[in-house]
Amino acid sequence: MCDFSEYGVPSEEWLRVQTSLPESKEKSLDELKRATNLAREATAQRDMQELSAQVLMHDYSVATRDGYQLEARSYRPSVVSPTEILPIYMHFHGGGFLFGTLSSEDAICSRLAINVQAVIFNVNYRHTPEYAYPTAWNDAEDSLVWVCENASKIHGNPAKILAGGISAGAWLAASVTQVVLRSELLIPPTAEIIGQVLMIPCLVYSECYDSQIRQIKDRSVSSYLQNANAPILNLQRKRLFNDLLKAVNPDPQDKRLNPGHISREEARYLPPTTLGIAGYDPLRDEGLLYGKLLAENGVPTSVNVFKGVPHGFRRFGDKLSVCKRWDEVMEQGIRWALTNPSASGRFVINTY
Repeated sequence: MCDFSEYGVPSEEWLRVQTSLPESKEKSLDELKRATNLAREATAQRDMQELSAQVLMHDYSVATRDGYQLEARSYRPSVVSPTEILPIYMHFHGGGFLFGTLSSEDAICSRLAINVQAVIFNVNYRHTPEYAYPTAWNDAEDSLVWVCENASKIHGNPAKILAGGISAGAWLAASVTQVVLRSELLIPPTAEIIGQVLMIPCLVYSECYDSQIRQIKDRSVSSYLQNANAPILNLQRKRLFNDLLKAVNPDPQDKRLNPGHISREEARYLPPTTLGIAGYDPLRDEGLLYGKLLAENGVPTSVNVFKGVPHGFRRFGDKLSVCKRWDEVMEQGIRWALTNPSASGRFVINTY
């Protein structure tokens, strides 16, 4: 039985940051969505003043199975030839399936392209409340198929694709990777997902969480309870995000919705996986339990915990020293998967 509660004690550094946060005001869903997206885009635009000269960006339109045209954007380091074939990292943004735009990810994707010398493919999947489950999952899968079939357009190597994302985006990345391995999504035989990078992932739908609780030593030390009132993402908001998906009668065995419920046998076939997990986060335990499952069943796994900081802490930049570690975990995760690493068979947690 597991007890990860030691990672949930708020750090002194975080407590100092928390005292400077403005009081949150009640907003309607539309107001919250608009304000959050504008703030994210403003932050990305500010960071792009330094980064834009270092990347080549190109926009695409990705047709989905229902005829919708998704926005997508590629990012390449400008120091390499525009036609040089590079590994492909598919990026799915976070935001509880409610927040996020194409441009809000420009800085994140540019930093990755520059620092790991890869082509980053950013997909603006559809959001709630307008689009419910499984629309975002369909969009992620259709985007992967598009990338596999159009790798030459972005000058990427379809045999070296990595799937990754943040929070809800990590959920999509984990799901699409499993769907491919179960042959439920057909991609060209020359294409392969060789790694995944899952940052502060949600991996289990709220109503299907009992199996996670059963693996914890005591309910009182579960991240769902310990961090129920955490800042940025508390349990109430997590459930709101899940409820907006409108998954009717969710089945715990629906592994597309619940990639965290993959069996030990299925886990053995997953590619090298890096996880970045916030300790002061209701989602902490599902990320750690997933890392444990993979590591103990032969998957090369890098599990990284940022102690005492909440979900989405990366937005605080220079105010938190672990933000630099966050960037390093993502970048090293991509590089590491490209080396075809061996599994240790041990569940080891790196802490920061």
